[in-house]
Amino acid sequence: MPSSSKHRWFVVAVFFTFMLLHQSDKLLIGTLTPNIMATFGITMTQMGLVSTGALIVGAICYLLWGYLYDRYGRAKLLALASLIWGATTWLNAIAPTYRAFLVTRASTGIDDSSYPGLYSLIADYFGPKVRGKIYGLLELTMPLGFLSGMILALALRDVIGWRGVFYITGSLGILLAAVIFFGIKEPPRGGTEPEMTGVEQITRYRFSWPVAWALFQKRSLRLLFIQGFFGVFPWNVIAYWFLTYLQKERGYSETPLLVTMAVAVIVLALGYPLGGALGDYLFKRTPRGRLIVSTVGVIVGAILLWGTLRVPVGNQGLFLVMLSLTALFIPFAGPNVISTVYDVTLPEVRSTAQSVQSFIESGGAALSPLVAGMIADRWSLQTAILWICVSTWVLCAFFFVFAARCVPVDIATLRTQMAARAEHEKALAGTAGRA
Repeated sequence: MPSSSKHRWFVVAVFFTFMLLHQSDKLLIGTLTPNIMATFGITMTQMGLVSTGALIVGAICYLLWGYLYDRYGRAKLLALASLIWGATTWLNAIAPTYRAFLVTRASTGIDDSSYPGLYSLIADYFGPKVRGKIYGLLELTMPLGFLSGMILALALRDVIGWRGVFYITGSLGILLAAVIFFGIKEPPRGGTEPEMTGVEQITRYRFSWPVAWALFQKRSLRLLFIQGFFGVFPWNVIAYWFLTYLQKERGYSETPLLVTMAVAVIVLALGYPLGGALGDYLFKRTPRGRLIVSTVGVIVGAILLWGTLRVPVGNQGLFLVMLSLTALFIPFAGPNVISTVYDVTLPEVRSTAQSVQSFIESGGAALSPLVAGMIADRWSLQTAILWICVSTWVLCAFFFVFAARCVPVDIATLRTQMAARAEHEKALAGTAGRA
């Protein structure tokens, strides 16, 4: 039973705000790092351990959140996640010692892995043919959150201190917890699937282990899981090392650096909804549509990055143009991979499926900065960025191509399962009506 159009877009607006502010809170620590290090008198290694702790906690919690979302009400759990975000950020702000700061910052990883329930809820508000656009819109928050977090930190760190910045973002998390708790309705799982059109009452399906284990029997899903491990390598290499590369190896001063990164991030943000819209467009014509767009995105992105890094150091204008073109294509896979995962999984295990995907990605996320650093020490950062990004994107294209071969069968299987459920619901309604 579909929700009203007005409420659906209210949900999108709330979740967009939640993700934007949460990403800002999560990423602003990079800008606040010098202030935090000065407060506690710690080394770069000790500061690095702070981020590592949050990543480890987040990776472990992915699987827990996935199970809870598929077992219980997602809207209320998302409100809890927002409350945890606010509370742990406040605890982080009041930490009196480095050890307390380390522990409280690690605890912020609990809510960092809470997104699978959000995406699952959106799938039950919007049907398969438009999910890519919605996911692409929501993923705008990742690059925009990076920018807003950086701006917030730069503007306020010397005015109210890094603790004051955390008080602000933590308070926003608590406020959003109330909005989500009281404002977001829990839709029936699978209610927007095409087969459920006209079905008034839908059985509330919940997580079950047999259905969860069946996820690994889907060939397209297995390929996407493996792809996810390699797919995060470029993102983390760029996130950790690209600013350093621009400064040390291309000689960028502060102003050109900020302009270049701001333009690239804005174009990158546009790539998410564009990739999602293209995926939806092709998906209406072929079940392989989303993975075709994903394949094109990583291949073109790899070619453009290769060309970008070969631009002469003195030609900053051409470098900016090439970097922006690269930034437009590389997000294409993001919303389409999530949509494809949901295109082949039953509604009651979608959060679990995405959590498994994110858990596997966490392994790549943790490994990639280290590999890049090792290559950079032996050769250069340009070599590290180029080799890792191009090689892993080529691998991703390989997995996307084979997943595209398998996905029509897995989609057809889901459609058959949902059709059987719809017939069952109609039969139950007919029996109740006669009674």
